[in-house]
Amino acid sequence: MLDSIITEAIEQSVLCWLATLSSDGFPNVSPKEAFTCDANGRLLIAHIASPQSIRNIQANPNVCVSFVNIFTQKGYKIKGTATMLKPGHADWESALGKLTDKIGTSYPIHGIISLRPKQTEPIIAPSYRLFPDTTETDRIADSLQTYRVADYQSRAIQGK
Repeated sequence: MLDSIITEAIEQSVLCWLATLSSDGFPNVSPKEAFTCDANGRLLIAHIASPQSIRNIQANPNVCVSFVNIFTQKGYKIKGTATMLKPGHADWESALGKLTDKIGTSYPIHGIISLRPKQTEPIIAPSYRLFPDTTETDRIADSLQTYRVADYQSRAIQGK
């Protein structure tokens, strides 16, 4: 279900948002910055500091993850069933390796949320529909300005 287009979009995104339901039925959305996918078509999300998300998955494994490339303003929503991988699980080492290849070993990974996709849906900024002549290049240029990327680059260079 995670084809090469979705896989590439995942790798280009810096944050995803994991939506779960608490045992009393309230939604919880939590940002995650350590995620990737594996060769088996699963989305892997590092459990670094996610106690509420973990409790919610244990109560109800149905989850939704969304991610958007902030510059192209395109991404995907993935719905599916999540399971927890912990040290000793048959898939632990390979899943941990995929995540540490991406983020290194500075963060403590307590577990891995493994999401088996059941449904995917593209996310596209409304401007693509409202202004059909808008190109991806237009969106990138607009995003660079909107998010003041040059200002942040200047401050980073100056050490501020």
